[in-house]
Amino acid sequence: MTSFNTKGANADAFAQHPGYRRMFGQGQLTLGLFMPLRFYDGDMGVLARQAELVGKIDQVGFAAAWVRDVPLYDPAFGDAGQVFDPFTYLAYLAAHTQRISLATGSAIFALRHPIDLAKAATTLDCLSGGRLVLGIASGDRPVEFPAYGLDHGSRGERFAQSVDYFRQLLAARPAPISSPLGQLEGAELLPKPVAGRVPLLVTGSSRQSLQWLGEQADGWITYPDATHNSLGPRRLAEKIQAWRANIPAEGFRPHVTNEWIDLDENPNFPRTPLQGGYVLRTGRNGLIDLLNEWRSAGVNHAALGIQMAQRAPMEIIQELADEVLPLFPSLAGPEPHTQAW
Repeated sequence: MTSFNTKGANADAFAQHPGYRRMFGQGQLTLGLFMPLRFYDGDMGVLARQAELVGKIDQVGFAAAWVRDVPLYDPAFGDAGQVFDPFTYLAYLAAHTQRISLATGSAIFALRHPIDLAKAATTLDCLSGGRLVLGIASGDRPVEFPAYGLDHGSRGERFAQSVDYFRQLLAARPAPISSPLGQLEGAELLPKPVAGRVPLLVTGSSRQSLQWLGEQADGWITYPDATHNSLGPRRLAEKIQAWRANIPAEGFRPHVTNEWIDLDENPNFPRTPLQGGYVLRTGRNGLIDLLNEWRSAGVNHAALGIQMAQRAPMEIIQELADEVLPLFPSLAGPEPHTQAW
C-alpha cells in the first residue's frame, strides 16, 4: 500500500480498486440500485428477503448496490431511509454477493467521529475484498444534530474537518494528526483499505465551495434536475462541467446521479413526473433515453431506486437486466481481493 495526501484523487489512484473500477470509467455510464427495494412506511415486513434480491442484482451484473444513512427517523421529513445502519447492512449484503460494488449514498460525515467512520469503512472494505465506495454528505435532517449534541449550523466546517481526518487515518504510514476533532499520536487505525484508499464521493455541496469540491472530492453525487425531458440533463451537464473545471490537472473523476423510478409495463410509456417530480414513471425506452442523455452530460453512474414502483421488485430487476443493463454494462476491472476470514 502506498501513502497518499489528504486531497481528492484521480482515477489512476483507484486503478486496483475493485469497487471503483466496476462503477466508473471516463465516458461510460453504469447502473446501480438503491436498497431497500420497497419503501418503509411503518412495516418492517417490506424489507424481508432483500438479501436474495441483492444476490440477484449481483448475479445479473449491476455495478453497485446503494444504501442510505439515516440515523433517526423524523416523521416530519417523511422518509425513513433504509432503516438499517449502512455499514452493518452492507457487511451483511457483502456476504450474500460476489462482485457488486457496495456504495453509501450517503454516509453523514458531519455527525460521526472520523475514527468511527474510518474503522467501519475499512472493516467493510476488507471484508468485501475492496468493494466499498463511500458516498458522503454533511447531513440534511436538522433533528439529528442536537440529538448528537452538535450544532446544525456548523455541519459544513465539521464535514471538511472529518474528511481530512478520515484520509489521514487511512494513510499507509501513520503520522500524528492534529485536528479540531481530535489529536492522535502513537497509535494508528487498523485495518488499512485493501487497495490503499476508500473513494470519497461528496454529495451535493455538503456546504463547501465548488473549488473545494474540485480539489477534495474523489467523485461527485448530485441530484439530477428534471428527468422527464432533455432540459434537466442539459442543466446537469453545465453543473458537471463547472465542477470538472475545478479538478486539478484536469484528471478524470466520476459523477453520479440518481432517480426513483416507477417502471411501467408499457416500454413506450412516456417519461412522466410524479409526486412533484420526486418519482419518474416511465417505460424502459424512456429510461434508456434518459440514461443516454445523462451519459452525454458526463454522468458516469446512475443509482436507480424502485421503492415507489407499483410492480414487483424482481419483475423490474429482470426487465432492467434483460433490456437496459446490456446497454450500460458494468466495467471490467480487478476482481475483488480473495478473503478467507
